[in-house]
Amino acid sequence: MRVYIANFGEENYEWPVCKAKGTVATMNDIKAQPLWEQGKKEEYIVSRMKNDKSARGQAPTRQTASRWYNLMTIISETADDLWIHRDGEKLYWTISKNAPHFFENKKEPVGRKRDVVVCHKPCKQWSDRSRSGQQLLWRGLHPKAKDFLSTEATLQQLKPENAEYAIALINGEDLSPWHEQELWKKKNANASKEYNPVTYANSARKAAMRMSRMAFTTAKQSNGQTVERAVKNKDVKFRNEMELEDYITALIEAQEGMCALTELPLEMDEKDGDKELICSLDRIDSNGHYERDNLQVVCRFINRWKSDSDNEEFRRLLKILGISCMTQDN
Repeated sequence: MRVYIANFGEENYEWPVCKAKGTVATMNDIKAQPLWEQGKKEEYIVSRMKNDKSARGQAPTRQTASRWYNLMTIISETADDLWIHRDGEKLYWTISKNAPHFFENKKEPVGRKRDVVVCHKPCKQWSDRSRSGQQLLWRGLHPKAKDFLSTEATLQQLKPENAEYAIALINGEDLSPWHEQELWKKKNANASKEYNPVTYANSARKAAMRMSRMAFTTAKQSNGQTVERAVKNKDVKFRNEMELEDYITALIEAQEGMCALTELPLEMDEKDGDKELICSLDRIDSNGHYERDNLQVVCRFINRWKSDSDNEEFRRLLKILGISCMTQDN
C-alpha cells in the first residue's frame, strides 16, 4: 500500500467536491490535457513550461512540468492506496478504489481561473476518524508527524518509515514504537519550547539565504586558487547574495518543495530534521556557473552523490536504482 499526502487544486478548491463524491483528484490545463491523454510527455513538458505558471505565479521548471504530467498518471492509476488530506484542524483519510477514473471540465474558481480538466478517481468515503473511532485532530499529532503529514505540494508519496506510521495512525494502533525513538523525543521536547512556529515560507527563505551565502563562498574559494588538483572556476552570475537568495526561494516554490532530481520532499533548516534531506543548491551543468537556468535545489545527499556527473546521466542511474529497489521490495 502506498501512502500519499494530497492537496486538491489551488487553495484546495476541489477538496469539497472530493469529500462529497468520495474521490481523489488532480487537474490539467484544458490545452495540455490532450498531450497527457496521448502520452506525449516531452511535448507536454515543453508546453507547460512555455504557457503555464505555478500557483505562486512562477514559470515551472522542467522538473516541475514533468511532475505535473506524472500527477494525473498517479491519480488515474491509484488503487488500494491510502490518501491523507489536512483540512484545518482535521486530518481526513481514504482508500482509493480499483475503479475507472473520470474527467470533468470546469473553470477554476480561484487564482488563475484556468479552464481545466479534473481527473477524479473513486475512493472510499473520506473519514476524520481512525478505524478505532478516534477523531484525527492536527493539534493532537506528534510534532514529528506534522513534518510529513501535510505538504505544500499537490501530492507527496511518503517514504516507507513515514508511511508505516501513517498506516498505524489511521488504524488506531500503538504509536509508541515511533514516539519513543530519540529523534522523535527530541523533536517533541524542542516543540514544547517554541512559541512562534516557523512558517514554510520563512523556513524556505532561511534555507535560501544559507545556500546563497554558500554559493558565493564556494565561488570565491574556487577562483584563482593554485592547488595540486584542478579546481573548476565557479562564478556567481548574480549581483549579490540577496538577488541569488530571491532566485533560490522562487526555485523552491516552483519545485513545490520537492527535490528536483528525486521528488523527495526537501527539508529546510528546521531543527531535528533529516540532515541528508536538507535542501542543497546544485548546478545542473557542473562545468557551468551559478547562474539562472543552471541551478536546481536537491537533497543534500543527492548533491553529494551527483558530484560533477552529467545531470541526465545521473537521472538515468537514479531511475535504474529505483527499479532495482522496487524489484527487491517485491
